[in-house]
Amino acid sequence: MKKGDLTPANELHIKNIVGFFEKRVTKFGTGAKVDCPKEYLGKRVYLVVCRD
Repeated sequence: MKKGDLTPANELHIKNIVGFFEKRVTKFGTGAKVDCPKEYLGKRVYLVVCRD
């Protein structure tokens, strides 16, 4: 899998969202994953990385 670039930011403004949920990234083989409900299959989503 190609590694994407991370754009540092303090705020994010997105219009027309359906909702959001918070999940923990988990180990998956040699990479990582974030689970999400099946209803979002084929949808465009954003993954926001937050400081702990």
